[in-house]
Amino acid sequence: MDKLWKGRFSKDTDKLAEEFNSSIGIDCVLYRQDISGSIAHADMLGKTGIIPSEDAAKITDCLKKILNEIDNGTLNIDFSFEDIHTFVENELTKRLGNTGKMLHTARSRNDQVATDFKMYVKEQICDITGYIKNLLGVLADHASDNIKTVMPGYTHMQRAQPVTLGHYLMAYAMMFLRDLKRYESSYSMMNTCPLGSAALAGTTYGIDRDMTAFALGFDMPSYNSIDSVSDRDFATDACYANSMVMLHLSRFCEEMVLWASWEFKFIEISDSFSTGSSIMPQKKNPDIAELIRGKSARTFSDMNTLLVMLKSLPLAYNKDMQEDKEAVFDSFNTVKSCLSVFTSMLKETVFLKDNMRKAANKGFINATDCADYLVRKSMPFRDAYNITGKIVAYCIENNCVLENLPLEIFKDYSPLFDKDIYEHIDLNVCVERRISYGGPSADSVLIQIEHVRRAVNG
Repeated sequence: MDKLWKGRFSKDTDKLAEEFNSSIGIDCVLYRQDISGSIAHADMLGKTGIIPSEDAAKITDCLKKILNEIDNGTLNIDFSFEDIHTFVENELTKRLGNTGKMLHTARSRNDQVATDFKMYVKEQICDITGYIKNLLGVLADHASDNIKTVMPGYTHMQRAQPVTLGHYLMAYAMMFLRDLKRYESSYSMMNTCPLGSAALAGTTYGIDRDMTAFALGFDMPSYNSIDSVSDRDFATDACYANSMVMLHLSRFCEEMVLWASWEFKFIEISDSFSTGSSIMPQKKNPDIAELIRGKSARTFSDMNTLLVMLKSLPLAYNKDMQEDKEAVFDSFNTVKSCLSVFTSMLKETVFLKDNMRKAANKGFINATDCADYLVRKSMPFRDAYNITGKIVAYCIENNCVLENLPLEIFKDYSPLFDKDIYEHIDLNVCVERRISYGGPSADSVLIQIEHVRRAVNG
């Protein structure tokens, strides 16, 4: 087929160069956005009188038919074309002749591609926020069921202080809430329409950029035509948001892998989301969690691809930018599949509360509360800290825990100890005494859950 630029060139494109230059195998994903953008552009050309209104109507009707035919499979995309934009325009011209050739008036592939790509990213963000809200709903449900399920909290992978499973799950919920806000912020920043910027310097035609921007769901036209065609910040921002979601998922999955092990046995992952071994019949492997953890690397690489590709590019559009879409498509596809399967897996995960409680009974996670007991009786904290450390050392040496240490032993270390120490270091009491905002007490966790549910329900 003839190239769009055939008038300038005296030689055909080398076959290898043509194949190398082609992007339709990747950007065919954008056919819906491309046709929607062309419909809006044609409609604007007709209403502004740049082309006859009857020709504009013919173009929009034909574009709608092409879209419907691709959707229902009666029209197959021809991958011999350079890109999806050229394929659609060629199909239109094939059906309408010279009328179809009017479509590209006051438009370049540069602003066309930028618009299509932005529309795609916006749509994907809307999809992903739905996935995140589903996950947040599952987290809130599990947390509600485990407001008083005591477990050890960790620092340095060492048992540290008593918390509840509800409190722990809300920690991850807060991560995903931030992800939600990141997407919302990214969406807001990118919601300007490049269409009408043409190649880089706008156009001499009296186009109405507001009309096309509003028709395509943007807040307004982009401010600067050079920036409009060269901007890929919106794609990089989206990939960063995707990377952060995957980072948070990978942390959660790491914990699920650990918690599913016999060493912890805090959870039982459903058989539906586990695999076995080819040689060890006893094995039940958390493969789904491991895969999600591994797939985080893909999204990080996708973001890095964009950053490296854009580094040092001069204004305005450069062919390097053709390499932006594959990474972005992969990033979104990875995140959506991971969020979907993780949410389903988490929903069916059983939390082994008794094992969590048994783990909390070991490791002296109420030691800080023992020190606080002395502080409440007017001992300076550092002195209380030192005395409690000595008591813990005694317990380790004598294979006992603070809860069953005789009162006379406590008094050997400080006369301030009395029988009420045992109530003070009870794990349930330890949790409920942590009344600071954001802490593990039942009232605090309920506030956190309500905060999450409000975000989910809008």
